[in-house]
Amino acid sequence: MSILPQVADAMQEVLTETSDVLARESGFVKRQRKLSGGGFAQTLVFGWLSNPDSTVDELSQTAATLDISISPQGIDKRFTREAAEFLHRVLQEAVSTLIAESPVAVPLLQRFNGVYIQDNSTVTLPDSLAAIWVGCGGNSTKNTSSSVKIHMRLDLNTGGLTGPYLHPGKEHAQNSQLHEESFPEGSLRLADLEYFCLEDFRALNANGVYWLSRGKSQCHVYDQDGKLWDILDLLKTHCKDRLDMHVLLGARARIPCRLLAVRVPDKVARLRRSKIISEYRREGRKPSKKMLGLASWSFAFCSVPSEMLSLDEAFVLLRTRWQIEMLFKLWKSYGHIDEWRSEKPWRILCEVYAKLLVMIIQHWILLASCWEYSDRSLFKASKTIKKHAMNLACAFASGVKKRLCEVLKVIKRCLSGGCRINKSRSDPRNYQLLLAFG
Repeated sequence: MSILPQVADAMQEVLTETSDVLARESGFVKRQRKLSGGGFAQTLVFGWLSNPDSTVDELSQTAATLDISISPQGIDKRFTREAAEFLHRVLQEAVSTLIAESPVAVPLLQRFNGVYIQDNSTVTLPDSLAAIWVGCGGNSTKNTSSSVKIHMRLDLNTGGLTGPYLHPGKEHAQNSQLHEESFPEGSLRLADLEYFCLEDFRALNANGVYWLSRGKSQCHVYDQDGKLWDILDLLKTHCKDRLDMHVLLGARARIPCRLLAVRVPDKVARLRRSKIISEYRREGRKPSKKMLGLASWSFAFCSVPSEMLSLDEAFVLLRTRWQIEMLFKLWKSYGHIDEWRSEKPWRILCEVYAKLLVMIIQHWILLASCWEYSDRSLFKASKTIKKHAMNLACAFASGVKKRLCEVLKVIKRCLSGGCRINKSRSDPRNYQLLLAFG
């Protein structure tokens, strides 16, 4: 069943009635005026969906497309503290609107009740916004006091998003709102080392949620004989080529799981060590012998039973963790959520919130148009959506849901054959590796 009508409903709800209510509650609109809260949100969304570098002149033209008469100067004057608060609330409403496609036809993913990957990305803000979003500092003398950290979770099966949730840049990932969101029983969680937490693993086990994570260099494990091992010593002793063994993770926590490891070619190990040394040298530090030694292996911990997930399948799934980093890359390189055309703090904050809102709506359209294809290219698809942004604006201005659905159907037809990733024999793409396992 198509979710195009659901997407159309969500767009109309968030960008009209909800925006109008929030505009009054935030103080952005104090009396009846020619530019309502919904009109302002629509102007920014469709303007920056079409071109994330749109000037106020171009935004004024977008407003005209929506049958709103306002000058470039009039738009520029609307970028106030109240406007930022208003757009932040609209963004939160969009985040709370859950839209997901039917599970994609990839057997390896469909073994789980959702395969969730999560990560965060930081947007550096002007120091003048430190009172709103506190940064984590840095070596630079400028723009280190303020930053916002964007936390997000993506279900690879349905494309559903949890987040993005915004938090001060200085806060640790464990303090984010994302950490409070539960997983469905029987699902699988994949996350970067920033989310590596033994207490989280214990809680996931208790709730019937599987997890798969790369290991940290300071990991300690117990083998089945009850012997406590340093991870490097264990790999040197037991992993000459490949390893899949049951262990207890943590010197005190003792979380039951599998230790999965493969020894990498010497050339790869040398490249890893060279990269580690270079990164530490830039920070004026020296890596430990243990960290350099671990470069000879790829290793991970996993709670999924071996009869449900093999070692090779686990490492293919680990590669999918990059999909959410690619989504952040899409949002930054195509959506320019970390770029703006002004030095005015409140306008900058308005751009950040509005462009994140644009990316959420774009993601809804991607779900309805091309998520069903395992070889989809979100970068190619987003280019096509940009081309149709003004058609969407015209349909939206009509107030007729049928017209909006018709434009969404056109986008879906365009993406049905022109948003695919080319196959590669020498370096198989992620979707090829996933489909290799039935």
